[in-house]
Formats: sequence, C-alpha cells, structure tokens
Amino acid sequence: MAAAIYIPAGLKVAGSSAVELKISMSSHNTTDLKQILLDKIDSRSARIGVIGLGYVGLPLVVEFGRGGFHSTGFEVDTAKVESINRGVSYIPDVASESVAELVSAGRLEATTDFSQLASKDVIIICVPTPLRKTKDPDVSYILAAAEKIRQSLHRGCLVILESTTYPGTTDEILRPMLDETGLRLDEDYFLAFSPERVDPGNPVYNTRNIPKVVGGVTADSTDVASAVYGVIVEQVHRASSARVAEACKLLENTFRAVNIGMVNELARLCHTLEIDTWEVIAAASTKPFGFMPFYPGPGIGGHCIPLDPHYLSWKARMHGFEARFISLAEEVNSRMPDHVVSLASAGLNRHRKPVNGSRILILGVAYKRDIDDMRESPALPIVDRFVELGADVAFHDPYVAQIPLESRHGHMQGIALTEEAVAGADCVVIVTDHSRIDYGWVIEKAQLVIDTRNTTRTIGVDQFAGKIIRL
Repeated sequence: MAAAIYIPAGLKVAGSSAVELKISMSSHNTTDLKQILLDKIDSRSARIGVIGLGYVGLPLVVEFGRGGFHSTGFEVDTAKVESINRGVSYIPDVASESVAELVSAGRLEATTDFSQLASKDVIIICVPTPLRKTKDPDVSYILAAAEKIRQSLHRGCLVILESTTYPGTTDEILRPMLDETGLRLDEDYFLAFSPERVDPGNPVYNTRNIPKVVGGVTADSTDVASAVYGVIVEQVHRASSARVAEACKLLENTFRAVNIGMVNELARLCHTLEIDTWEVIAAASTKPFGFMPFYPGPGIGGHCIPLDPHYLSWKARMHGFEARFISLAEEVNSRMPDHVVSLASAGLNRHRKPVNGSRILILGVAYKRDIDDMRESPALPIVDRFVELGADVAFHDPYVAQIPLESRHGHMQGIALTEEAVAGADCVVIVTDHSRIDYGWVIEKAQLVIDTRNTTRTIGVDQFAGKIIRL
C-alpha cells in the first residue's frame, strides 16, 4: 500500500506537492516489492502454494519442487493429502518415485490447512470449473479458493488462476475479493491468469515442455508471473492481459470442439452415403497445406472440450451475442452416443436380434485411451441408452473398475476380458481404444463389433470385415 505522509498545508518539499511525493513513493515501493519477489523467484527462496491437487495441480506442484522451490499442495481431500505425504502419486502422469523423492528432500508437502497460505509467496489456483445443469459456468470452486486466499493475503504475494473460466473472471471476481483486504494490486500484491494445458496420458507433452501462456491483470503482474513459470517451463508466452489469456484457453478447446463436431457430422453423412469416413479423412490429409485432420468418435469427453465452449458462449450471451458455431457443435457432438447405439441396433438387426435382451459388451469407458479419467466420458450415455433399451450390458476397461449408471441410480462393475465374455456377447462396442487390449483377438472371437475409434483398420483384420461396423 502507498506510504501515507503528513505534510502541513502550504509546506513545499523539494519543489514537489504532497500528491506528487505520495505517487513517487508509491511507485518506488511497488518497484521494490516487485524486485523482492523477482529475487526470491530467481534464488528459489519463493514459497509456492498450489490449491487443488488433481490432474492439473499435482503435476504443477511437483514441477515446482523439481525446480528447487519449496512447494505445498492444498487440498480438501484428506486421502490425496495423505497419499502425497507418503510419497505416493494417484495420477498416472506423475510417478510416485518423483513424489517420494521431493517429499524426502523437503521440497514437497500437502496439507488441508489453508491457513498456511499466509506463508506463501506464490499461490496458484487449480480447482475444477464444471457446468451447472443449465450449462452455465459454475465458479463456486474458484470462489471458495479465492476466499481462502483473501483470508491469508499479504504484501508481496502473487496470485495466479489456472482454472479454465470465462474472460473477465480474474478481473471481475478475483481482484475485487482480494482488494477487499485493503491491499491494492501492484502496490501490495500481484494477480495473473495462466491457462492449464494438461493433456492426461500424453507421453510427449507435459508441464515442462508445453508453452505457458501468462497474462497479468497489469504489466507488473505479468512480469512476476512470467518469471515464476519461466523457472519450470521451457517457453513462456506473455499475453497483454488476463482476459486475453482466459480467452486463449477457450479458443483452443472451442476450436477442437467445433472441428470434431464437423467431422462427426461428416461421419454420419458418410454412413448414409455408404462411404468410409476414415478413408475420406486419410485422402484429405495428403494435402500439405490448408487441411488439418480431425477424427470422429462416440462423443467428446474430459474436463475441457465438453465444457469450455459453454464458458465462451455464456459470456457471449451476457453481451447479447449468440455463438452459433459453438451451439451447433455441441448439438452434433452430444448426438454421437445415440448414433453409436443406432449402429449397434442396425448390426444386431442383420443378425435378426433386437437390442432388447441382447448382450452388449462395452470395451473402454474412460474418455480417452490409456487413462482412468471418466469425466464426461461418452461411454456413460452409451451404456445408459443400451440399458434403457433393455440390453444386458457389461463393460471392460483395464483402468476403470466401476462406472455410475444414471438410468438405474447405481453402479456397474467391470468384468474381465475373457473369451467367454467376448464370444458370448451379441455385440462388442469399442468406445475407448486402450492400447492394453488385443483387438485382433477380440474381433476374432466376437460375433459383431462396432468400432468407434477406427481401431480395427490398423491391425490387419480385413478377413473379418463382415462382422465389423465402423463409425
């Protein structure tokens, strides 16, 4: 906060007015505060706190520990806290060996005690941002985290939001809450947004080598936030504002959602025209410019693509603008589970079997290959639709033991992938193409296969083409 200096009326101080002197000292103190934090970052003496230890927060807090900082993860889930403090990771992308090494070295710890935020120089928010049932943004987790920070905010602290949200959240929600403490932006604390870009299960790209976009609410905030990320990532891209950084994240995933919607619609059209969608895409991909391949699937899942476009379209509606492409893509993508069920129904009909009473085996229920994440997985509505139609449904997933069953208000347990299970199913539906499954063996034993991931084309099983229906 700017230094308050009493100057008697009419008194001149070195030719400057009281207002000029106060501004000068405020600027000087701000510069000192910024430099102090930059020096702490450079010397690795800055203490890092990360709120939320999920797929985003845990890799981040581990990376800061590797970078030489003392890093603390804050969680409300005691089981996660206990696991980290034992040196055990619960996320496939983070090795337990790395966690154990950092915990042993005293550079990583986890806690449920949010009062410890008061000792942190840098606080990063990595909490979920789901949608309400109305598909409006639910920022309650951000608000809860911000309240914990507000109670412990101190001079010289940098606060960064990583949770995906609509443009303006950092300015319009976080800043007013932090200003309520009496501390002022840049005079006492710094505030920025940096979108997470985690891709669970990706063997090539991770926290360190994915370029980091950083946008501060002010230029000074951008400077300090860029500096702290610059220690742990290979490339930092400075955005001109927090709003630009917020919009950047939404554009990335809206771009994917819209293009996936387009190719999903193409897949349905090609099915109607009896054209192989995948062959069309392969042919188009030979063009060395002006084309980027996207691939159809049973629907979209995960914590980003199904949700993020709604944040952007909601913000657009608040300003009287209708984001029509986003709405259309969501409509097309949300219909894909029904299309999968329709393909299975048509295949069973060829065998003179109704869906009602047929045994359906779902292969893969995670939202993407080789992970256990079930968030927004298209497998869930597919299973529910089969159950509602009277099918006898089972699933196998090497990473997932059970799934919620909305239509029966309970859970379904997974089964082992045995010859009896595959050969005994009237229809096998490949929803998630986990690499640990031998699809050649599955196709050989199965009566009918619905392939939503083009898995069967890559394993040389043309002799079984009569029993395979591709998306």
